[in-house]
Amino acid sequence: MPLEILLVLVVGGIACIALALHLLGLSAAPGFDAAGARDAWLRHFPQDAVTDAAPSRDGRAARIEAASGKGIVWRFGADSVARPLAGARAEPHKTGLILRLPDYAAPRVRLTLTPEEARAWARWMQT
Repeated sequence: MPLEILLVLVVGGIACIALALHLLGLSAAPGFDAAGARDAWLRHFPQDAVTDAAPSRDGRAARIEAASGKGIVWRFGADSVARPLAGARAEPHKTGLILRLPDYAAPRVRLTLTPEEARAWARWMQT
């Protein structure tokens, strides 16, 4: 079989599999519930003690209250990212909030929140 045909078959097959997984809903990352947010925080900070976890309405992010202070967990593909909020600033955005973190690995995080959630999360960060 010529290499060009084999290449087209392989690339086309991979694309068809990816499309089928997406159409079946298997490419969507699961949302957080309180227990999932707590587990995600503890994967990143295993020595910490989580006292409260409050996921957003869409489940893509969660507020964390821990012994070390306030933090946030959010979905990043199929995985999660967790960061403490010490020194963070919240800025309103048309789709929620933008968090400015003092962290070169994640300097800015855009959260999709309802207007009520965005106001509540901004107040929560200030307290």
